[in-house]
Amino acid sequence: MRILLVEDNVELANWIAKLLRGDNFAVDCVYDGEDADHALRVNEFSLVILDLSLPRMGGLEVLRRLRQRDNAVPVIILTANSSLRGRVGGLDEGADDYLAKPFEIAELEARIRVQLRRANNRADPIIRYGDIALDSRTRQFSMDGRTLVLTPREHAVLEYLLHKAGRTVSKTQIRENVFDFDDDADQSAIEVYIHRLRKKIEGSRVRIKTLRGLGYALQCHED
Repeated sequence: MRILLVEDNVELANWIAKLLRGDNFAVDCVYDGEDADHALRVNEFSLVILDLSLPRMGGLEVLRRLRQRDNAVPVIILTANSSLRGRVGGLDEGADDYLAKPFEIAELEARIRVQLRRANNRADPIIRYGDIALDSRTRQFSMDGRTLVLTPREHAVLEYLLHKAGRTVSKTQIRENVFDFDDDADQSAIEVYIHRLRKKIEGSRVRIKTLRGLGYALQCHED
């Protein structure tokens, strides 16, 4: 899952990004409102963490423009302005949640999980498909009840396929929705991750099917 973190405090942004990447999220950091607006115009994200006090363009204007484009990506406002007026203003412009600084990272992670479940219309924190499961609380995959050991990139690709289970996704969609700005995942690299995942889920009822010229689909075959 790909997250855009918009925070002008570079040290804080890098600290948050490091922790979230440890949870197998792909995280892009931008440090001002204009860069955030541009990133949201040309990329797809699963969630946005947005500070309000930003240089060049305020966070509320970034949010306003985002919603005017009918982009429904979940937005968590992260700001030092904890006043009622500040909270109401952000929520009225289309924010989904609000977290005041200073905060505990565990609370931010919990709020991220809630918003991602809502965005995917899932109440259950455990996402299951065949005998593959992802516990969104621990960010851990399992296969037939046993822990499935994956690299961060393998985890990211399988998670995206799981959320799109039964549907075809292209290599371009995988690249744009899974990998951050600094990743150099071209089509050949994605093929490598798919190959590795197929080997790791051998023995399960779940298969990654290649649809030539179209992409991949996660499919479940009953015994």
